[in-house]
Amino acid sequence: MSQVPADTPPSSGRDSRPIPTDWGHNYVDVGAMAWQQSPTPGSRQKVLYDDPASGRRTVLFDAAPGATIALHEHPDIEQTFILEGRLVDHMGECTAGNFVWRSPGSRHTAHCPDGARYIVFFMKPIKRL
Repeated sequence: MSQVPADTPPSSGRDSRPIPTDWGHNYVDVGAMAWQQSPTPGSRQKVLYDDPASGRRTVLFDAAPGATIALHEHPDIEQTFILEGRLVDHMGECTAGNFVWRSPGSRHTAHCPDGARYIVFFMKPIKRL
């Protein structure tokens, strides 16, 4: 990672690594990042932020139609913003442009009937059940 002056705008190049500024701002070129296979079959991901020490993580997911997220538990609050498509579980559905957050200890299986693109903010890693 290279240091850049504080007044330098976000990267317009194709390097996807965060570019920290003197002020502690880290710009990520999401478009330059390669998609990685996620633990969910039929879904891929881009990890936008990862702090292994705390377990905090921000991930952009792209799920194919019919992708199902296996039963899991959230040890801390999980926040999800749906960019495209919809995410459905036994408690309801969250559609494009909407937001859902889940309380610590909540469990669910979710699926994307029509596919979906969404950002998830994890405070701690989920527990797969």
